[in-house]
Amino acid sequence: MRKIVYYVASSLDGFISGLNDDISGFVATGNGVEKYLADLANFDTVIMGRNTYEFGYKYGLQPGQPAYPHMKHYIFSNNLKFKDPNPQVQVKGLDLSEIDKLKAEEGTDIYLCGGGQFASWLLENKKIDTLKLKLNPLILGQGIRLFGSSNSKYKLELFETLDYENGLQIMTFNIVYL
Repeated sequence: MRKIVYYVASSLDGFISGLNDDISGFVATGNGVEKYLADLANFDTVIMGRNTYEFGYKYGLQPGQPAYPHMKHYIFSNNLKFKDPNPQVQVKGLDLSEIDKLKAEEGTDIYLCGGGQFASWLLENKKIDTLKLKLNPLILGQGIRLFGSSNSKYKLELFETLDYENGLQIMTFNIVYL
């Protein structure tokens, strides 16, 4: 069974972006970012919600095209439609059975890109297996929370911490569901 790995940048106070999707304070260069990009090369599948996919438009992503050319994309939304999507890009409804099907398929672990609302939904339904947190040395105060509006309480088991230049840390946790 494949695992869902939520690999995401966060501020020290738990935000994945500031107001108006501002990510300008996050560490954008250095060996920690290089590690992240190298890690992404090991995934063959990415899942995300509509807001995360559309966030890519600000950086040149065209609707219906893959954000990561080497990965199959599954965008979970009940109302997103593309006129002529790339065959690597599929839109799925918010249906837990679709998540279970993806986890049961052959392949690498699944990269959960972005977060907020979609990560909250997955966490509430105990579908995220691993949290890989790119912890940035900043406090944003407000913005999009790591797990959106979720109020769930779960224990995490830390199994790796890597320190990088610019104060960036990549911390890897297993999520323990009771």
